[in-house]
Amino acid sequence: MRKAVTVHMDTSMESAPVAHLVSLANQFRSRVYFEMDTKKVNAKSIMGMMSLVLLPGTIVTVDAEGDDEEKAVESIENFLSK
Repeated sequence: MRKAVTVHMDTSMESAPVAHLVSLANQFRSRVYFEMDTKKVNAKSIMGMMSLVLLPGTIVTVDAEGDDEEKAVESIENFLSK
C-alpha cells in the first residue's frame, strides 16, 4: 500500500519526533518505507529517518507491505498530521 501524506507538524522533525515515528513504525509487522524526492528510507531505521527533512507542507510517500500495511499507513499518517 502506498499513500502520499502531507506533513502537518508545527516544527521540523527533530530527534525526539523522529524517534517516536520510528518507534511507531516498529509496532507493525509490515515493511514500512518513506519516499521523498529520490530518497527511499526504512521507517524503522532511526539513521535513515534522521536523513530526511520533514518540514510542514512536505509531501512524503508512505510505502508499506505486509499483513498490517493499512493500519501502519493510517497510524503514520495520523502521527504526521498532528
